[in-house]
This record gives sequence, structure tokens and C-alpha cells, in this order.
Amino acid sequence: MNRRQFSRSLLAASGAALLTNPLRQAMATEMDTAFPNVGAPVKIEGAPRKVTLAWSADSICTAAFPVAQQKGFFKKYNLDVNFIDFAGSVDQMLETMSTGKADGASGMALRWLKPLQQGFDVKLVAGLHSGCLHLLAPQNGSIKTLAELKGKTIGVGDIGGPAKNFFSMRFKEIGIDPEKDVNWRQFPEDMLPLALKRGAIQAAGLDDPLAHLFQTKNQLVSIDSNMEGKWQHIACCVVGLRGSLIRKEPMVAKAITQAILEAGQWVHHNKMEAAKMFEPYAPKVSAQELAAILETEGTHEQSVGKQLRDNVVFYADELKKIGVFPQSLNSETYANKVTQDLFTG
Repeated sequence: MNRRQFSRSLLAASGAALLTNPLRQAMATEMDTAFPNVGAPVKIEGAPRKVTLAWSADSICTAAFPVAQQKGFFKKYNLDVNFIDFAGSVDQMLETMSTGKADGASGMALRWLKPLQQGFDVKLVAGLHSGCLHLLAPQNGSIKTLAELKGKTIGVGDIGGPAKNFFSMRFKEIGIDPEKDVNWRQFPEDMLPLALKRGAIQAAGLDDPLAHLFQTKNQLVSIDSNMEGKWQHIACCVVGLRGSLIRKEPMVAKAITQAILEAGQWVHHNKMEAAKMFEPYAPKVSAQELAAILETEGTHEQSVGKQLRDNVVFYADELKKIGVFPQSLNSETYANKVTQDLFTG
């Protein structure tokens, strides 16, 4: 099975069983909203503007996309949106936008930032939410903190993926060398719980929805996540638009972004209803389980303009510390190149 098939089969198997722990419960606590001011709605005259957006239909953290369609946010901006369920690589998705086959897409910042160095004609225009990366360990095991993983082995599904890079940055923050003091092993994601059970690894880094589903099914706990400390205010998933659309039709670009962000705000205040709307994309999964995943994310942490640019500068600086970006990279210049402020100036 591919990742999407496995994710959906696991969702179906997990049902409504919820396993709580202090970290997840703390994340579920309502926080002050941090929605950006995106101004008055853009009015696009004439016939509805046809737009194509790429998204991953197995990822509940992009629930704002179907919500924007079903709750009329796209219609409010006179947009006629067609979705592409994209399961290819990030490079392929960015190429799809660069060549005009899609107008925009959503994805994890830590998957997009390195490929964007290649010069794709794509601009990041908004941060959709924070959270969705977790470091899991056995509930009754000895590992309770990041520091206790020094000298231990961590399993990830992709040795160059977001989980490995994010938790490497977290280790660096507490003075642990992520390459010398920690061992990393790559496994197929569906094998990570078994690797934990057999002691081949002492923790597993994953993103939602698999992180949450493995946790509920295998008596695991989240000992760290990107909802910890300053990271809870940093965009995890971002919205990107093709550069040519921004240059030639800036009002359309703005309308798309406004509609998605408004839908994301609606998701924050209506998680259960949003989960019910997402159910068709996750067959046989309860809305309660989907809503529980949304509760662990910073759905209120959106960013545009300077805040988004500052997020990218922060990411670039941290990625330089773990060798993903070269030390010669000017983080400010890079952030200016890959982001676009649609709402000021």
C-alpha cells in the first residue's frame, strides 16, 4: 500500500478511540486567536474565475480547502475552484504550479523550503496553521523528554523529510548534536510502531494524521512537537501560488488567499463540523477522530506578509544550523525571494 492507502486503512481501524496525554491535552486548550488582517473581500467582476488548486486529500490539516468549497468561501470571492488530489513529490507539485497546470497548493513548509531554492516560479503567500509534527515514544517506556534521547535511535519515514529536520532543529536547541548524539533510521512509516515495540528505535518522528493515529492505536505518547515553545507560532503548513498569477492577476491571487484563510478561521471555530465535511476524504473514519487531530494543531496561527516572511527567515536560520541550508545562504534574501505580501503596499 502507498502512504495514502495505509493512512486511510489505519484511520478506519482506529475508529473513535482517543488516547489522551498531557502534551496533547495542553495543545487542545483554546489559545488566543492570531488571525491576520487581510482587508476587505476582493470583488472579482464578471463570470466566476476558474481556479485549479492542488492539495493532499488525505491530510486533515488542509481541511480549509474543502471547507472553503462547501461553505461558500470561494463562491463569496467569485471563484470557481477545481481541486487536484496531488500525491506526487514536492518538486512535481511546484513544477505543476510553475507551468500553470495549477494556480496554487498547500503543503508543509519543511517540505517546500529546500525545493524552492531551485527557482520555481512559486511564491508562499500565507501560513495556514502551526503544529502537526510529533515525536512518539511508548506510553509506559523510559523516554519522556528530548534530552533522554541522547545516544538513542529515532525512526522516521524519510531521512530527508520534515520530521527528521524538525526534530534535528529541536535537538540543536537543547545542545544535542542531531548527527553525532542521535542515531536516525529510516523505516516505511507503517513499520514504525513495530520498530518501537521491538526496541529497534526508542522514538518515532511523524506528521499528522499518521502521528495521531499511531498514537491512539499503539499506546504511544507525544513527547515533543512543533506546538512546543516558539514553534507553536510558526507556520507548519503554507499556501503557495504560481508567480505568474500573482504578477498578472494580483486580485485573483488575493481572492484565493483570502478565501482559504477565512475558511481556515472557520475551521478553528467549528472543528467538529469541519471534520464532518472532511469525512468523505477519509472513508469510514469518525468525525470525532478527525476533530481530535484538529484540536492538537494551531489552527488559529495564520500568517501573511511580514509575519510569514519572518517565519521563513526563522526556518532558514534554523535549517542552516543543521546543514540543510548552506551557511552562505542569506536568510533575509531567501525569504524575500520565496514569499509574497499580497495585503500591504
